[in-house]
Order: sequence, then C-alpha cells, then structure tokens
Amino acid sequence: MTILMGSLTLILLLLATLGAVAGIIYAFASRRGFNRCLVPYILQTRKRRTRRHSDHIHALICIADHFEPGNEGASPEIAMDRVRRWVEMYPRLLGQFRDCDGMPPRHSFFYPIEQYNPEHLDLLSELCCAGFGEVEVHLHHDGDTAETLRATLLEAKESLSRRHGLLPRHKDSGELAYGFVHGNWALDNSRSDGRWCGVDNELDVLRETGCYADFTLPSAPSSTQTRKINSIYYARDDPHRPRSHDWGIDVGVGPAPPDALMLIQGPLVLDWRRRKWGLAPRIENGCLQSNQPPTSERLDLWLRARVQVPRRPDWYFIKLHTHGAPESNQRVLLGDPMIEFHRMLARRSQEDPRFHFHYVTAREMFNLARAAEAGWAGSISEARDYEMVWDGHSSTSTRGPSAFGEPRGRALS
Repeated sequence: MTILMGSLTLILLLLATLGAVAGIIYAFASRRGFNRCLVPYILQTRKRRTRRHSDHIHALICIADHFEPGNEGASPEIAMDRVRRWVEMYPRLLGQFRDCDGMPPRHSFFYPIEQYNPEHLDLLSELCCAGFGEVEVHLHHDGDTAETLRATLLEAKESLSRRHGLLPRHKDSGELAYGFVHGNWALDNSRSDGRWCGVDNELDVLRETGCYADFTLPSAPSSTQTRKINSIYYARDDPHRPRSHDWGIDVGVGPAPPDALMLIQGPLVLDWRRRKWGLAPRIENGCLQSNQPPTSERLDLWLRARVQVPRRPDWYFIKLHTHGAPESNQRVLLGDPMIEFHRMLARRSQEDPRFHFHYVTAREMFNLARAAEAGWAGSISEARDYEMVWDGHSSTSTRGPSAFGEPRGRALS
C-alpha cells in the first residue's frame, strides 16, 4: 500500500510539473500571438519530420518587403535617400550571386500605396527592369469601406502600371494583376478591435480588383495571426464576418474553389534551440531585420515548416518578410549578413547535390504554386511565368501623370 501511494504521489507530481510547464509555454505562446495556432502546430508535427537524406530540396526563396520609405516619421529627403540606397547598393553588393537557375537575388517590394511618391517608384522600376525584383501593392488603411477600398486599389493598379511600367499581367488574357500585403497585419478586418482595416469582405474586394495572391502571413506575434499556418491555401470570404482567411483549402488538395483568394504564408515554427529562460521556445516567423539576420540555422527551420503543395514535395516555398527601408534593417539586407547568407546558399548547393535554391519574386512564387497544383513536371525555371508575366517597362507604358496626383502622407506603420 505504501509503495502504491508513493507511486501515485510521483505520478501526480509529474503531472503537476508537466501541467505547469504546459501552462508556462501556453502563456508565453499567448503573449507572442501563437496560442490561436498552437493546436494546428502540434498537429503538423509529423509534417515537420526530418527529411530523408535521399530527398531533393528545391528552396524557393522570396523576400516580401513591406517597403515603407517614410517609416519612422522620415522626412521626404530621408525617404528618398533610403530608396536611392537600395537602388544603388543592391546590384553592387548582391549582383555577384546566382541561384541554381542562374538568376540573381530578386526582391519583392510591396510599396505602400497610401504614401505614394512617383520618384520612389521610378527608381524602383529601374532596379526591377535590371532583373533584381518586382513591385507589388501594400496598403495601410483604417475605418475603410468596401467601396473606397475598391477605388483605392483600382487607382493604384492603374497608376503603377501606366505611370511606372510595373505589376504583372495574366499571360493569356493580358489582364493586369497584383500581389498584396496588408499593413498592420489586419487583413480582412482581423484585429479584434476593428482597427487598421474596417472591411469584412476584403478578400472579395482584393480578388475582384485583380489580386492574384496575398502574402501578409504569418503575422505572429500580432493577434491577427490565423489558425491556419505553414500553408498555401484558398480562402473564401464571408462578407458578414471578419477574418475569413482563418481557415481554407490547401492548394493542390482538390479543385480550386470558386470565388477564393490564394494566400501564401511564410514559415511559423517554434525554435527550441533558442529558449527564453531556458524553457520557452522562441518563435521563428520568417522576419528579416536588424536583430533577425538570415542564417543557415534559420534556413533549416524555414525548410522544416514545409510550406508546400502536395504534388511537388521537393519544392519548399520560403516566403520571408521584412521592413527593408529603415537604415537599421538595411544594415542586414544590404550588408554582411545578407552577403554571407547568399554565400552560404552557394556553398550548401555545391556540397550537397540534393540541395537546390532559387531566388523568386512574389509573382514567381504564385506561378510555381499554381504549376505545382497542376502537377507540373518541368523545371522551376520554365514555370516562373506559368500564369502571370511581369509587365516590366512594356512599350505601352506612357509614363504620364500619376492617377494618384501629388504624393500623400507616410504609412501608418
């Protein structure tokens, strides 16, 4: 009897200890915006298994930059200097590198259309025309309506294309399109207080105005983080409630549902190698900034997230995000940390014949997701323009006065 009571006591103490640890981890996850997706994350454990040594990896690397030159209250002069530095330094520092397709590093500039400045975009278009990236649409808005949002997006699309020769088009129809990142992470009015959006049917408005895919997520540690993580999926809008993209249908699992928008998420995993207080794991959310440089160790975590389309299990979609305009982050993105990261990719590819890396823009990542969905058996290089082609300084661009008129105020955040 004494032995039995002692065993029960030990079991109870063990359960209490495990419960306390679980409580600490959950409390930490809650503070970091991870609690909503904790159960889906646990269910993905098997998916994140270590790959077999014989498996080939094609790492598709896209940097979605919430590129806000006016960030941190910058003056017009500082904002312009930030853009010039990118245009001048990017080719000089990173133009020496090539991926497995012979492509240089390619940056996706999601430009905040509410702080439109034609001189910024004229400079960025020159960088893109040289093959170093593409420009897409970023927007901060608050207390908006579906009608005003629709007008803003259509106006932006027209101006970016006609004035600056930017944005992609559907290969077959020639219809103008754009990729999107929502400011303040509040896609589809997903903040609980309703701030920084206001439009419950935003997914429908985006799709109807030509958005081919959204690249906002992950948003952790923001409370706007969805339950669905580490996925490329279709979300259908419920116009009567916010956060319709909380769940969706994985691309490639079945037919694409009608009236749905594709969302391409970046990696969101727990990093147990860097623990807070030696217990709670850090959150790896694919952010590149001054205190989060790209590294080989982070690459392994991005790969382990396995953001994939089932019919091409050798393709790993790695959508990273940053706010690349401020000087503090430029020191990473246009400095030694990024240079070393590109060198590391080249070394890894040379040392491991099963590892391949590809620099892709947001548009190209969408094209590759659609190609994988269709069971594409060809090369990545041939699928970069699978559905969307870049307008890129076409001869039809008039470079006339912008539809936006005069430059407007800086972004909210």
